[in-house]
Amino acid sequence: MHNHKIPETKPYLPPQWSFKEALEIFQLPFPDLMYKAQTLHRQHFNPNHMQISTLLSIKTGSCPENCHYCPQSAHYQTDLKKEPLMPLETVLDAAKKAKEAGSTRFCLGAAWRGPKDSDLDRVCDMVKEIKSLGLETCVTLGLLQPHQALKLKEAGLDFYNHNIDTSPNYYDKVITTRTFADRLETLGYVRQAGLKVCCGGILGMGETTEDRIHMLLVLANLEHPPESVPINQLIRIPGTPLHDKENVDPFDFVRTIALARVLMPKSFIRLSAGREHMGEEMQALCFLAGANSIFYGEKLLTTPNPVPEQDTHLFKRLGLERLDFEG
Repeated sequence: MHNHKIPETKPYLPPQWSFKEALEIFQLPFPDLMYKAQTLHRQHFNPNHMQISTLLSIKTGSCPENCHYCPQSAHYQTDLKKEPLMPLETVLDAAKKAKEAGSTRFCLGAAWRGPKDSDLDRVCDMVKEIKSLGLETCVTLGLLQPHQALKLKEAGLDFYNHNIDTSPNYYDKVITTRTFADRLETLGYVRQAGLKVCCGGILGMGETTEDRIHMLLVLANLEHPPESVPINQLIRIPGTPLHDKENVDPFDFVRTIALARVLMPKSFIRLSAGREHMGEEMQALCFLAGANSIFYGEKLLTTPNPVPEQDTHLFKRLGLERLDFEG
């Protein structure tokens, strides 16, 4: 069972999954694990459909948080160019191009601890205009207050992204300027406002297999697991404290995707940051393990991503199709 405390203010039910159960699944012989994940995947999704999202950084750098993996933190010296909040017209132009390229969801990311109400008004205007293009919308703006979550809902926002990053036990090895409980609190406000949740984590920050399993258990044992679960592979950025961490074993990464699929069979599992450094064979194994969503476009906030032509070619070779947005 879990050895971490769940804040009493969060809408938790008794855990559906124990650590022992999850570990046993993770450690299955690889063919058995893939079969189990793929079987569950087919019960809830068309296994040949892929949801496509595009992510845009609308405010870059100077973030007061000290997340050890992030080049946008003001605590570290990286080559990142700092930029203020992007004008609405620039955002809309990027959203139109994303839709033309095949994306069905447009995600906006801002490097804030949490948004000021005046900035939130501008983001809400962006959300309304992007929705009018026929795209789903998602934003990641940091910590939210209840009234801000409601305001985003009123603007028509579909998803709010707020990752827990890692396990409760390993969390303070990666971030000390906000707590694990802070993140769960924001997720609670997002749920209360009636928004869908996008929440996942990062592999390769020095955490153990047990940490990865605990991270997934926190999400799977929420009263309502996230509708979207991004699994990132650490991109080692020079100047950040995690730049020298070892790569995740590829089969461990695929096993983690498969476990996420088994624990959260109705959620979209997104193969997120780090695809640029994955071979096509590893990506294909992740899709077989139940990943059915990717970010599309040459950049993820500030880091490289496979160019759309590469993804189109890979989808064609694998017989995969883009999932249409039924908005």
